[in-house]
Amino acid sequence: MPLTTMILKMGEGLGNTCSIFILTLLFSLPLGLLVALLRMSKSKIISGITRFFISILRGTPLMLQLIAVTYGPYYLFGLTVSRNKLIPVVIAFAINYAAYFAEIYRGGIESIPQGQYEAAKVLGYSKFQTFFRIILPQVIKRIMPSVTNEIVTLVKDTSLAFTVSFQEMFTIGKQIANSQTSFMPFLVAGVFYYIMNAVVDFGMGKVENKLDYYK
Repeated sequence: MPLTTMILKMGEGLGNTCSIFILTLLFSLPLGLLVALLRMSKSKIISGITRFFISILRGTPLMLQLIAVTYGPYYLFGLTVSRNKLIPVVIAFAINYAAYFAEIYRGGIESIPQGQYEAAKVLGYSKFQTFFRIILPQVIKRIMPSVTNEIVTLVKDTSLAFTVSFQEMFTIGKQIANSQTSFMPFLVAGVFYYIMNAVVDFGMGKVENKLDYYK
C-alpha cells in the first residue's frame, strides 16, 4: 500500500482519536474537581468512599476499565452493546482521568496556606466566593505542570480504544499492519501521536505563560 494512501486511511481514524481526547478532557476536568472536593469532605464516610473509588480507578488498568464499561452491561444485565462505542470509551476514559485529576486538584488545594481562607473570611467572602475567586485561580496555576503531563499521557492512551475495536487511528493502523504485514503503519501512528503531543505541549505552555500574573 502506498504511504500516501496509508496516511489517508489512518487520518480517517484521527477524528475519532481527537473526539476521545477532547471529550475526555471536557468531562474529566470538572468531574475531577468534584471528586477532589468529595475526597476532602469532613464526612469520613464520603471521604472514605471517594478514596476507595479513586484507589480502584488508579489501581486497575485503563484497558480493563474500557472492557468493563463497554461489555459489562451485556454480561451483567443482558443489555445490548451500544453500536456507537465512542460513548462507553469516553465514559471509561473520563472516569479514569477524573481520578487522577482529583488527586492533582487535591494536592493543589491543600498547598494553599490556611491563612488565605481566614483572611477571606475576615473580608466577608463566603466559602463559595473564597474558593472560586481566591483559591481556585492559584490552584490552577500550581497544578498546570501536572495537568499538562496527564494530558500528554491522554493523547497516547487514546490508542487503548483498540481494545474494544473502536475505529480510532491506532486501530486502523493495526488493521493495515496486519493485512500488509508491515511495521510502517505503526511508525506513521507514532508520528501522528508525536505531532499531537507537540501541539498539546505548545498550547499548555501558552496557558502557563498566561497565568504568570498569579505569581
